[in-house]
Amino acid sequence: MKPTAIFILEQEENYQMMMLHVLAVVEKELPNHELLLKWGIPFVYYKKNPFCYLLPNSKKGFLDVGFSKGFQLKRNQEVLIDEKRNTVKSLRYFSIDEIENKVLIDVIQEAKSLY
Repeated sequence: MKPTAIFILEQEENYQMMMLHVLAVVEKELPNHELLLKWGIPFVYYKKNPFCYLLPNSKKGFLDVGFSKGFQLKRNQEVLIDEKRNTVKSLRYFSIDEIENKVLIDVIQEAKSLY
């Protein structure tokens, strides 16, 4: 079993469901991506470059989907979180019901255009 699959399966069910959902959307929007375990978390690479990561934060109860070129994104600023980071902006989900596919797809498409 791949390290990323092990990581996801070791998470609580809520995080597993959110991660699998986000990865299914990524798979559809970025068919040529690579999913690796980097820095101890699942990281999506696109064109051999870091694209986004999935980080469950069990202390605060959310899944952080961070985009490597987040500060270059122009759309969806009202939902992208920077939290004093220099390059990464992220989408945060507390439950699978909060995932708005339209927004997630739009962020992925805009980020994809930066590569």
